[in-house]
Amino acid sequence: MAARARACRQRLTRVPRRSLFRTSLVALSVAAFSIAPPARALAQRLDGFNIVAAAGHPFGSPSARQSLSAARGVGAKAVAIIPFLWQPSPTSENLVRGSDMRDEELRTAIREARALGFFVLVKPHVWVPESWAGAVELDSDARWQAWFARYCGEVERIAHIAAAEGADALAIGTELAKTSKRPEWIELIATVRTIFPRTLTYVAHNLEEAEAIPFWDRLDTIGVSLYPPLGSDDNRAGRISAMRDVADRLDRLAARFGKPLMVAEIGVRSAVGAAERPWESAEERHAPPSPVLQAEVLADWLAALDRPAVHSVLVWRWLTDPAAGGPTDTDFTVQGKPAERVLLCAWTAGCGER
Repeated sequence: MAARARACRQRLTRVPRRSLFRTSLVALSVAAFSIAPPARALAQRLDGFNIVAAAGHPFGSPSARQSLSAARGVGAKAVAIIPFLWQPSPTSENLVRGSDMRDEELRTAIREARALGFFVLVKPHVWVPESWAGAVELDSDARWQAWFARYCGEVERIAHIAAAEGADALAIGTELAKTSKRPEWIELIATVRTIFPRTLTYVAHNLEEAEAIPFWDRLDTIGVSLYPPLGSDDNRAGRISAMRDVADRLDRLAARFGKPLMVAEIGVRSAVGAAERPWESAEERHAPPSPVLQAEVLADWLAALDRPAVHSVLVWRWLTDPAAGGPTDTDFTVQGKPAERVLLCAWTAGCGER
C-alpha cells in the first residue's frame, strides 16, 4: 500500500491546484491527458442488485453462491460488487482498505458472479463511521493530495483485480460529493485507464452532484445513486411526480454528454416513514415494518426510470445470506419481501408463476 500511495502521490502532485471548472485547467488537462474513448454502448438493459457480503456468508461460501443464484432467479442481469475502503472521520486523510472483503474474496466474488452470467460492476465505497462518503472533506491542498494518494493506491489495487478477473465495469468512486470538483480526479482517471480496459464510471450522489460533475467526458457511462426525499408514505401522486422530475433531468444529463446512464443505486427501507427519508438506515431510526411501502416505491421507481437513456438500474440491496430479509425486517434488502416479487415481475416473464 505504501509504495502504491507514494506513486500516486508523485503523479497527483503534478495536477494544478485549482477548480476543474477553470478554463485554464481544462485546457491544460486536454493537452496533457487523453480524453476517454467514446462511451461503450450496452447491448441490453442490465438491471440487478448491489450485492453486500453478510456476516458469516463470505463470497465463495455455499450460502453466498445460493444467494447469488436466487438473485439470478429473480431476473437480475447485473450486480455491483462492493469492496469497502475505510477512514476514521470525514476530515481524516488516513484512508485504508476495509477488512470486510480482502483481495482474494473480491476475486472470488467477481468469478462467481461472472460464472452465473451477471454483468459485473466493481463499485468501491468509502465507509466513514457515524457519517458517510459524501462528508469527506479535507482542509488544505496538502491534505487533499495525501487523501487522494491513498485513495488512488487503493483504487489501483482494486482495478488490477477487476481487470484480471474480467469485471465488465469499474466505478472510480461512489458518492464522494465534496471531492468531485478536485483536479486530482483527472490524473486518477488517466491512471485507472491504463489498468482497467473496460467500462469506467463514477457514481454521483443524487442529481445535485451528478449535474455538477466536471469529468463525465472522460468516463464511459454516467453513474448516479438516487435517494431524494419522496414525501409522506401515503402521497403516491407526489412521489411519482418527484420521480418523473428526476428521470427527466437524468434524460437531459445523458443527452448533454451523449453517454448511457446507470442508476447504480435506488433503494428504500421496508419501514414506516421510509419514503420521506429513503437514505436513512435502520440504525438511524427505529420504525415498524412496512414491506408494502418498499414494494410500491420500487415499483414506482422502475416505472419512472423505464426510458431509453437509462441502461441499468441496480437496487440496494441483496445480501449473500440466502435467509436475509423477510416480512419483519425493516432494512433495505428486498429478500423475502413483496418487493422481491415486484422485481421478478419487472425483470422476467415469469411473474405469474410464483
